[in-house]
Amino acid sequence: MTTVLVIGASRGIGQEFVRQYRAAGDRVIATARDDEGIAALQSLGAQPLRLDVTDAASISGLGWQLDGEKIDVALYVAGVMSRGGATQPPAREEFDHVMRTNVWGAMQAIPQVAPLVAAGAGKFVFISSKMAHIAGVDSSYGWVYRASKAALNMAVASAQADYPNALLVAMSPGWVQTDMGGAGAPLTVQDSVASMRKAIAALTRKQRGAFLEHDGRPFAGW
Repeated sequence: MTTVLVIGASRGIGQEFVRQYRAAGDRVIATARDDEGIAALQSLGAQPLRLDVTDAASISGLGWQLDGEKIDVALYVAGVMSRGGATQPPAREEFDHVMRTNVWGAMQAIPQVAPLVAAGAGKFVFISSKMAHIAGVDSSYGWVYRASKAALNMAVASAQADYPNALLVAMSPGWVQTDMGGAGAPLTVQDSVASMRKAIAALTRKQRGAFLEHDGRPFAGW
């Protein structure tokens, strides 16, 4: 049985990954920050873990919570949005929160989770954003968020060399109808996750460290 780990599954894309992998018959371990999230994961048949990726004590305990596991697919989905542009400097608190969640949390998770993925020659996927595509930038909207996801892409590409038996990639979910993406987005959560699951299943070692679209196509000039 395939074992899937979803980090950041309280809502939206993370919770939909849990739902679809469970519907496919996979064993799913998933994290949430609070009782409501834990209950939702239990109702979907996942094994829930309490985790706050912004809390040093919480995320430092992830390794022992997963002790002995062999992970086939790990997903770092946890993330927060920031919407301001370059006409105003970002508030320190906003900058710190976005970077801590989107980058620091992932960098804390990698040394704990990647060895478990490598043990099963599995895949570790980090949910990034098309807004991190440097060659495609057309505005400063969400510049702190953009910077955080570009930094995440670099962290993933850098870490790949240390875990040759695992396959690490950053992947954009596309513009999705979530609290972050808004109701006007062209992709439903269900369609985005289904597309990513298909792309994840088809990943090859040639894509190690890459930044990919939700359907597995590489971003040019990222």
